[in-house]
Amino acid sequence: MLSAINPLTTKAQTTGIKNIVIVHGAFADASGWEAVYKILVKDGYHVTLVQNPTSSLAEDVAATNFALERQDGPVVLVGHSWGGTVITQAGNAENVKSLVYVAAFVPDAGESTLQLVQQVKVQPKGILAPDAAGNVYLGESTFQETFANGQTKEKSDFMYASQIPLTVKSFTDKVTVAAWKDKPVYAVKPSNDETIDMGLEDTMFARAKAKVTHVNGGHTLFMTQPKAVAAVIEAAANGK
Repeated sequence: MLSAINPLTTKAQTTGIKNIVIVHGAFADASGWEAVYKILVKDGYHVTLVQNPTSSLAEDVAATNFALERQDGPVVLVGHSWGGTVITQAGNAENVKSLVYVAAFVPDAGESTLQLVQQVKVQPKGILAPDAAGNVYLGESTFQETFANGQTKEKSDFMYASQIPLTVKSFTDKVTVAAWKDKPVYAVKPSNDETIDMGLEDTMFARAKAKVTHVNGGHTLFMTQPKAVAAVIEAAANGK
């Protein structure tokens, strides 16, 4: 497993921004980004994958900031799902030059992820009640239908067994400064997201004035459509 204090990096060179930092979402870890990582490295990018504790916004931002501080030069900061909330805050770092939201939350200053979720009438399926420690998991019966739609049954089962909980605190923590107000924003919207309401995605991406790319797939489309997702990240790196 990757470590939050020892992000996986590979050095390379590009003609545009060379550094890509990727922040995974809740209920999964950074290893799901391996296919995108390999494409970016092959194309000459220096890629760092942050391993979030998903324990609070502040702690996930700290893990991301640690990775950002290790970069030599400007950075494209990428976030999936809950990772979108993280990059909205962490993206205020001076070396972050653009943001890429992949099926992600895009809160404004003063908003929490929970507030965004509560804006929609139909809540996502399969989110279990918090346990005694305040940890939230996804249920097994709806896991492939919602979070892992588009994955094989075998892959979905593995993702379910290896899921990392998100704390209630993470859901309720509020962003203080939204980086997307001052930096170029790119977004990848899946055709069949069963985890984040797609109408909410439209609203968030429009508010952030994101350049949106529509890609066939579900919530974890970076695993099923790595070339398409990598292409958006490279477009952000080259200001296209």
